[in-house]
Amino acid sequence: MKALFTFCACLIVLVAAAPIKNGYEIGDTVADFRLKNVDGKMIALSDYKDAKGVIVIFDCNTCPYSKAYNSRIIALHAKYAAQGFPVVTINPNDPTQSPGDSFERMVQQAKQKGYTFPYLVDESQEVSRAFGATNTPHVFIVQRINREFKVVYIGAIDDSAKDESATKRKYVEEAIDGLLQGKPITSTRTKAIGCTIKWKNA
Repeated sequence: MKALFTFCACLIVLVAAAPIKNGYEIGDTVADFRLKNVDGKMIALSDYKDAKGVIVIFDCNTCPYSKAYNSRIIALHAKYAAQGFPVVTINPNDPTQSPGDSFERMVQQAKQKGYTFPYLVDESQEVSRAFGATNTPHVFIVQRINREFKVVYIGAIDDSAKDESATKRKYVEEAIDGLLQGKPITSTRTKAIGCTIKWKNA
């Protein structure tokens, strides 16, 4: 009986000591998701079965960092969609916390900026939590491998959050160029710089 108690106690300690996983890590398989686009249609990750991968970017209307990166996000889609890596943006913010990120404002933003890529709303914030997104913008490059989407890069678009002209490293471009050439990604994880996601009140 004492031995059983000792075993259970050790098991509890091991479980308590195990790190809590807060979202996807490099190499993880991404679960399919289905969210509403600004055109009212539902879009799923599985819709991209013919793509080589997807550049998933958690983004919003209101964050100054998102505004600074807006043209760069548009440029990423223009450059890589035809090569098999389209951009998909997801707004994770709770509109009650950030009214400027309401669905109606998202529609206006996409129209005003001329988005040619999906701008999805994560109303439940379940997808954002599953990815482990923390900031806007926050990038997750997923590569399609054997019919599954695997995370191959997490982090920032580049190394100059506010001033595009000062950019020295274009992390996302480096990663995708490497994938297209069949080369390993040298920087698989960087620090995402941006505004914190506005989560729903518990």
